[in-house]
Amino acid sequence: MSDNETTKPDGMKITGSRRRVDLFLVLTWLASAVAVLSLLWILESIVTPAWPAIQKTGLGFFTSTIWDVNRDRYGAMPFVIGTAVSSLIALIIALPLGIFIALFLSENFLPLAIRQVIRFVVELLAAIPSVVYGLWGIAVVIPIVQQFGGYLSEYLGFIPLFSGPATGNSMLTASLVLALMVLPTITAISRTALVVVPHTLREGSYAIGATRWETIFRVLLPTAAPGIVAATILAFGRAMGETMAVAMLIGNSSRLSWSLLSPAGTLAGLLANQFGEAQGLQISALMYAALALVLLTLFVNMTGEAVLRRAEKATAGIR
Repeated sequence: MSDNETTKPDGMKITGSRRRVDLFLVLTWLASAVAVLSLLWILESIVTPAWPAIQKTGLGFFTSTIWDVNRDRYGAMPFVIGTAVSSLIALIIALPLGIFIALFLSENFLPLAIRQVIRFVVELLAAIPSVVYGLWGIAVVIPIVQQFGGYLSEYLGFIPLFSGPATGNSMLTASLVLALMVLPTITAISRTALVVVPHTLREGSYAIGATRWETIFRVLLPTAAPGIVAATILAFGRAMGETMAVAMLIGNSSRLSWSLLSPAGTLAGLLANQFGEAQGLQISALMYAALALVLLTLFVNMTGEAVLRRAEKATAGIR
């Protein structure tokens, strides 16, 4: 028998299987290498023009709060904090809503036809362009934030989060729109994770006398936890990288403010607003900011991967 022939249990010969397997392995290794090399290429393309700013500012780039183009002083701390805070607030708002919508769509609360329509509408939100969200935020969300933000500032102004006058373009406005933008991602992936939970777990829970909601909260959600964690990671990553809608709504201020009602800035918004007219060291500083955004996203993904593996082990009963 030749090297390219294999024999099945019934005696039939299959030729060329080893060659096909080897070709498949080569293609998978090639695809993996392309992905890794692409990331390294992107990092090299960012680090090289950013190197003058890295040499001049060092780690002080992340601790300084001054971004002054006229004096060539660049500090990205307000933008780093704005990126993290706006994304975190959006996630805090969207995560519980997305999980409950996923439960609503995965369980038999309504007839299948109605659930399919609702699912289509929710997923349609992901197809809306970012600039449309920004325009909607200007027309609808900003007036609402100005009205209710005034009440918050008046009655809860002693709390730093609600101090100062309520401006329309603010951290709160951008976070609310971001929450709506990441909601479809959380809902779709969480629903998929809930749907694939084996029916035997539901039946077993009902068999020992658990109610429907006890089954949902004690069986379904813990079992689907890895998928929900993955949805959270993807949503958080999209929120941090969102540019156009945030740039239109957050105010793009370089001042560090702890009030949700004041203008703020993000790294993505900084790049979108200044890169077109940047010159000299400013270009290098903006590329340094882009590198910071990439590293922040990688950190979130690595942390999320660690949490995901822990959730998978907990679900499997491994300590």
